[in-house]
Amino acid sequence: MQNATQVTMFVLKGFTDKPELQIILFFLFLAIYLFTLIGNLGLIVLVMGDPRLHNPMYYFLSALSSVDACYSSVITPNMLVDFMSKSKVISLLGCATQIFLAVTFGTTECFLLAAMAYDRYVAIYNPLLYSVNMSPRVYVPLIIDSYVGGILHAILHTVATFSLSFCASNEIRHVFCDILTLLAISCSDTQMNQLLLFY
Repeated sequence: MQNATQVTMFVLKGFTDKPELQIILFFLFLAIYLFTLIGNLGLIVLVMGDPRLHNPMYYFLSALSSVDACYSSVITPNMLVDFMSKSKVISLLGCATQIFLAVTFGTTECFLLAAMAYDRYVAIYNPLLYSVNMSPRVYVPLIIDSYVGGILHAILHTVATFSLSFCASNEIRHVFCDILTLLAISCSDTQMNQLLLFY
């Protein structure tokens, strides 16, 4: 019989314990977060509102902007709350959700960038057939497949990470839940998880 208690909450150690530095960091990260959101959402509104920008390149940029806005919204709001609170805890489910969403949007961004590279390749090397080669029948599935690929990749990593046991420590030396920091505090064998991260 094992004598170990399963962790249900994690403590995020953050950047610093000094309250005066936390206030400065709060306003710094809040400003960066707001600029990021305003810029990304502004680009989406601009592309949707101007009919001259209704072509594949700008649809890809809109999709990328929405992913960037979502990606920064996964981590930053929780981090801002932690700067101002004494209790910097996150539940096991909250941590799993944060990892799932961060991996989803991070991977989706990579797939979208690859699709955008293909779009530019077609535009440069075959400009006369660009509208045929990058019709909605082509670019819409590329955008959807980017999201599907991101979700499948996130499911794989989230399930693999949270199938581990966390019984040694519940302190995460980071500002958000990250796979590598969880592997560091796991009391299970993490060799398969480490291989998954690099393949």
